[in-house]
Amino acid sequence: MSTTTPTPLDPTPLGPVPLLPGRFGELVGIALPVVQGPFGGGLSSVALAAAVSEGGGLGSYGAHIHAPDEITALVARLRAATDRPFVVNLWVPQEGEAEALASTDPDRLAAHAERLRPYYEELGVRPPSAGDVRAWPDFDEQLDALLAAAPPVISLVMGLPPRRLVTEARRRGIVVVGTATTVDEAVALERAGADAVVASGSDAGGHRGAFLRPVRESLVGTFSLVPQVADAVTVPVVAAGGIADGRGIAAALALGADAVQIGTGFLAARESGASEPHRRALGTPEARTTVLTRLFSGRTARGIPNAFVRDMAAHEDHVPPYPVQNALMQPIRRAAAEQDRPAYVNLWAGQAAALAQESPSAAAYLADLVTDAGKRLPA
Repeated sequence: MSTTTPTPLDPTPLGPVPLLPGRFGELVGIALPVVQGPFGGGLSSVALAAAVSEGGGLGSYGAHIHAPDEITALVARLRAATDRPFVVNLWVPQEGEAEALASTDPDRLAAHAERLRPYYEELGVRPPSAGDVRAWPDFDEQLDALLAAAPPVISLVMGLPPRRLVTEARRRGIVVVGTATTVDEAVALERAGADAVVASGSDAGGHRGAFLRPVRESLVGTFSLVPQVADAVTVPVVAAGGIADGRGIAAALALGADAVQIGTGFLAARESGASEPHRRALGTPEARTTVLTRLFSGRTARGIPNAFVRDMAAHEDHVPPYPVQNALMQPIRRAAAEQDRPAYVNLWAGQAAALAQESPSAAAYLADLVTDAGKRLPA
């Protein structure tokens, strides 16, 4: 009896390779190594975070603009929506921003507002007064509320976790995740007690989280950053930036990541808090180009360039820092979204935004990601 040895040309009915939880999944208690990126400024939603967590990933909610009592209520809403692990994210205050806020006088604010006068008039909104420009809720008070509410995971961007956060989180069984834009930041986060590190490449959309060096010195691409961070730390590494499909997931895992964090792709899901003009911009030829800009908030962020970004490009270095510029732009951003005027909306997006196709639901998108990645992973 003879036997036939299959050749490489023989069709082999292999299905997708299972996408295993890996070290990060085991750390936080999820089935899939996929994290939904936390969105600030109203882009997060309980429905989105819950859908991703229910699907086996890790849903996230950006709470940096929430007052302490709102954080308490938010965690309760998330717990009511899912019994799976989820993340609540905060921003670490940046050096100099409090001073910038304190030094803003009415005359200086009026001068900055004058630069934006044509946009206020076109959209029919009132320029903010000095009383409208105020700091976000106190970070220490936010931390107190978050620790008391005890979500399964707390993540931070733009700085190191305070020692008291790490100590209390460990006592309560909360996982602490930090965000690094460079290898040095990743090492500092591990030394500070972070249980895992998100390696956020310059490809990522939204606000840049650099904290050891200026943003311009911290622009390392995701697929250059991930293997270096994986070599430099012992805690699980989550790759973020420029990942929107199974190819990106497979590539990140091959480079040493334990999981991936996807932001822009989930913004296209119907559960996200993105405005209609924002959602429509994703997955288009225009989304192939993204830029870094301070024009919308005073902090450097990546988004799809529109008429506002191009018209105001000469003023990039002259707008006031966050939160002053953020307050000046808030009426413009809100009115533009309500009036469906994408030319004046902050279209935050990463460099894979053109791959972010509109999905009927976050669950469907997550399922597609898992299937696509499984086809590309080595058996």
